[in-house]
Amino acid sequence: MKKLESSITNMVLVLVGVALITGGILAYVNHITEEPIKLQASKTLADGIKSVMGGVQLTVAEDDTIRQTIKGKEAIFVVHKTVDANKQDLGAAVESITSGFGGDLKVLVGFDTEGNILGYTILQHSETPGLGAKADKWFQKGGKGNIIGMNPEKNNLTVKKDGGDVDAITASTITSRAFLLAVNQAYSAYKSGNVDAHSSASGHYEK
Repeated sequence: MKKLESSITNMVLVLVGVALITGGILAYVNHITEEPIKLQASKTLADGIKSVMGGVQLTVAEDDTIRQTIKGKEAIFVVHKTVDANKQDLGAAVESITSGFGGDLKVLVGFDTEGNILGYTILQHSETPGLGAKADKWFQKGGKGNIIGMNPEKNNLTVKKDGGDVDAITASTITSRAFLLAVNQAYSAYKSGNVDAHSSASGHYEK
């Protein structure tokens, strides 16, 4: 077999061929893993909603997308309205994102019908390793910065350094501020009547 001549054209052709093969493999892997990833994300969210709403049996009756303008930028929140077995309103779990120390900090906060905080969980963070896990416990019931049972309308949900009612995570004021901002904005979205036209009430599921 005749050996290919070492030329720019041949090298380019080889590189293009390798790139096409690699791209095809990556596309295939992405295709076969896309659905399992979506299913896992849905399960994580469903489990999170049950957790932040106090672990009670509930049904997500409606998923609303709320758009608000905050400091000149559009912020998007997802409000999962929940009901009990008798179709009585339990409140809602709200997805909220802010910028933390290392990047986006996404939280899910549960509110009862009066706006009191039932629970929360961290859905995503880009904080320093260990810091995200600390935030997931610090503000829980029994934690030093406990916010469970508080109401953003009645309590000043900012860190004490800023004149608020909440103890910041030790040496992590920026993350604490970002977390509490996400909680306050989640409450604002929950209380807001400005529901996006694309809100959907079709994805009902039970927990």
